[in-house]
Amino acid sequence: MGKPSRATDEWRSREALEEPERRWRLVLADDHPDVREEIRQLLDPEFDVLRAVGDGAALIEAVAELQPDAVISDIQMPRMDGIEAASRLLDGGLCEAMIVLSMYPDAHLVKTALQAGIRAYVLKLDAGEELIPAVYAALRGEHYLSRGVRDRYHG
Repeated sequence: MGKPSRATDEWRSREALEEPERRWRLVLADDHPDVREEIRQLLDPEFDVLRAVGDGAALIEAVAELQPDAVISDIQMPRMDGIEAASRLLDGGLCEAMIVLSMYPDAHLVKTALQAGIRAYVLKLDAGEELIPAVYAALRGEHYLSRGVRDRYHG
């Protein structure tokens, strides 16, 4: 994952959200423990990461229990992929702000994710600069595609 840059400072501003003093609560899912920890460290200064899990079924359980403001999920995970987990969470009204963090800029995956109701799609290579802005965009109800996705996806 890339390093954070000053270009994201404008997106980090909590002023763009209705509750400027609120610390937003997240649940994170990725099947690689090292990646989960790296993402947690990236997010910790801005958000409360309530739990980090390794598969889609555990993601659904964690969200049902903790009721976070947003969810960040990898796509390819054991027991249930991230798009299926997101669909279940969104259909069940358990979460509205869903963000995919993936290695794959494949147009079909992006389209499937957006059709499932996922608001943001961020490539892991772009995460250092764009994951935090993507989370804030999703919390505002906006869609967000990271630069690596925008460069490849036209649809």
